[in-house]
Amino acid sequence: MTTLLALDTATEACSVALLHDGKVISHYEVIPRLHAQRLLPMIEALRSEAGIALSAIDGIAFGRGPGAFTGVRIAIGVVQGLAFALQRPVLPVSNLAVLAQRAHREFAAIQVAAAIDARMDEVYWGCYRLEQEEMRLQGLEQVLPAERASLPRLAQGDWFGAGTGWGSYRERLPAVAACAGDLLPHAEDLLQLARFAWQRGEALPAEQAQPVYLRDNVATPKKAPV
Repeated sequence: MTTLLALDTATEACSVALLHDGKVISHYEVIPRLHAQRLLPMIEALRSEAGIALSAIDGIAFGRGPGAFTGVRIAIGVVQGLAFALQRPVLPVSNLAVLAQRAHREFAAIQVAAAIDARMDEVYWGCYRLEQEEMRLQGLEQVLPAERASLPRLAQGDWFGAGTGWGSYRERLPAVAACAGDLLPHAEDLLQLARFAWQRGEALPAEQAQPVYLRDNVATPKKAPV
């Protein structure tokens, strides 16, 4: 059976999950600014709990963003290190999709408007609908001011708002039936999405573990004054 490791550090939460012998185990902590110190020990604890060697892992999934620049880079650095060392493929997964999948798991939501507080008075935004137990993107993922966020054209039925963007900007976002403004991505849901991607043959070589920031200028150095 396939053994997959999933990890996420794109927001205040740091989490890891492991699929082995058809069973899922996970560790989740909300530890702002401590991801770099805690991620590898959490992976080791998970491996020990499962009673396997790292070499038993078939693929490594990770939250590829959008999210905090430093957090996303921490995940990618660890993933690439492990993937190159073990010669295993990687599975990048959208953090907005992970939020939507968690909203389905915990709140039975079928249509989810995922929003992560992007600071600078903006949100990372994506709308998802459940199809065959997988949250799938409707339209595009974007970074934009909260009042410019919108549900899909011709959207019908109830929508559920998930993520810190709802906690910060609910009054400026589209009307939804309910929301969880403190919800953060969880590696358990990342792992579920990675399983679908793995079955579709979407695993990539380690060097293709790249971040998705949505905000183009997040890592652009400022030009020196002339």
